[in-house]
Amino acid sequence: MMPLLRLCGTAVFAVVLLVGCGSDSKSTSGAGGAPPRAQGGPQPTAVEVVQARVGSLPLQERMSGIVRADNQVTVFSEISAPVERVAVRNGDRVKRGDALVYLRDQQFQDQLRQAEAQLQINEADAGRTQAALNEANASYKRVQELVSKGLQSQQQLEMAESNRASAQAAHEQAQARIAQAEATVQERREALRRTIVRAPFGGLVGQRGVEPGMRIDPSTPLFMIGDFETVRVEVSVIDNMMGNIEPGQTAMIIMENRPDTVIAAQVSRISPFLEAGSFSAAAEIDVPNPGGVLRPGMFVAVDVAYGESEQATLVPESALFEHPTSGKMGVYIAPSLAQETPVREPDEYESDNPPPLTEPTPVSFIPVDILARGRGVAGVSGISLGDWVVTIGQDMLAIRTGSDLVARARPVTWPRVALLQDMQDQDLLIEFMEKQQRMADSIASERDREASSSSSSSSTAQ
Repeated sequence: MMPLLRLCGTAVFAVVLLVGCGSDSKSTSGAGGAPPRAQGGPQPTAVEVVQARVGSLPLQERMSGIVRADNQVTVFSEISAPVERVAVRNGDRVKRGDALVYLRDQQFQDQLRQAEAQLQINEADAGRTQAALNEANASYKRVQELVSKGLQSQQQLEMAESNRASAQAAHEQAQARIAQAEATVQERREALRRTIVRAPFGGLVGQRGVEPGMRIDPSTPLFMIGDFETVRVEVSVIDNMMGNIEPGQTAMIIMENRPDTVIAAQVSRISPFLEAGSFSAAAEIDVPNPGGVLRPGMFVAVDVAYGESEQATLVPESALFEHPTSGKMGVYIAPSLAQETPVREPDEYESDNPPPLTEPTPVSFIPVDILARGRGVAGVSGISLGDWVVTIGQDMLAIRTGSDLVARARPVTWPRVALLQDMQDQDLLIEFMEKQQRMADSIASERDREASSSSSSSSTAQ
């Protein structure tokens, strides 16, 4: 965020300087105005300033996280076969059981028909063995009756009993073959069913890796399916953070591509084990995602608040500046500005009609210690409540030399500073800069006309 702010600050400063100086050419020439600087001399830097205030900031840890779908799986085929048709494309929403891929099934249909035919043959064999068993049972009963009447010998009874046992065994084998054939039929039906790859649950389809004509096997990834209604942000909590972060704490999720959008959630769970080597534990944050703004695989910043800092002097993040000469972090302040300096409200601020600049006022660089950071705000020590701190224009102040550093300040409100800090839309920035450039060009043209008119008047007088 800081590089864009610096770009914004420098660009705004450059055109504001032109606008400010253009206004000064008229305002200082009238009665009561300060005497203008000599032609060609260095002009005071134009800056924006805001008053430091006192408050506390939430203590927080910032971590990097990656978004995972709550249900997210890679879909594979269970069998090997050529692809006949692909039913969905990337981005399609599917329901549980919807067909994703149709595989060529002719071979599986043939195998099913063969299995069903074999089952019929085995059932017919079982019918014959059943008839033979019935006949053996009936013969055994007849011989048994005759033996009891003394009309048949015991040997004949034993032979009838042996025939009955053989028929029973043959029928049991036939029944086993039927069971085996039925299992084969069921297996073939299941294989045929698997020629249609279906969605295991509802969600969005992505990472399509299959096309018609391909021959796939169970190791070929076909699609990724994820349910985006609820996502999971996974972060790594290093060991020195473990004492500050626990389940139930508020987590603010910030997307890199939409830094002005902050999603509030809570830490859902933290692993009690640290990973070897990284000395960090995995934490998860369950986030409702009805609008689908969070996408699996997206990297996000996660701020977890765990308390508040003590009262400190607060300045905008854009006021912090690392001085290129000393390398120290600090702020530029305008100590001579009165604390009651009037400030135009944000809704009254228009880029075509910005608030006026003050007369040249001394500014100085003050090193500060950063006590805490919040969203766009920092708590510092080294300056006082009510000090006017520079938020735009530090780069130009840093290249000025000498002890009598002065600037023309434009006092603004905190909401105005927050607006500039949060301004990330490059189109808005370009539009703003182009508008200011047009104003600067108009002022420069007016100056040229005035200079030309003044030169003509001098020549006529001579």
